[in-house]
Amino acid sequence: MATVIQMTHPQTGIVKKGIYGFSWTTLFFGGFPAIFRGEIVIGLVVLVINLLTFGVAGFIWAFIYNKQYTLRLVEQGYQFNGGEAEIAAARTKLGIITVGAAG
Repeated sequence: MATVIQMTHPQTGIVKKGIYGFSWTTLFFGGFPAIFRGEIVIGLVVLVINLLTFGVAGFIWAFIYNKQYTLRLVEQGYQFNGGEAEIAAARTKLGIITVGAAG
């Protein structure tokens, strides 16, 4: 099951939903969730690969897509919003290591 965490870009103020966990929408709709999130090339590639593999690639992609989408948001500068526990859980699930001050 997917978990949603709100993310904000500090410079632009744009708010997006970061998602991690299994993507049921990707499983059922293939590349369309990626297209609707603005990742047109990725969505089209997934649709084509799904056709070529008779949906097998879509099943695998459903396990991967949400995490990859959220990591791309982090790379673009988006930051997590929410409570400390919620942010810590998201960082852990996404494999994001935070370097804190020693001391």
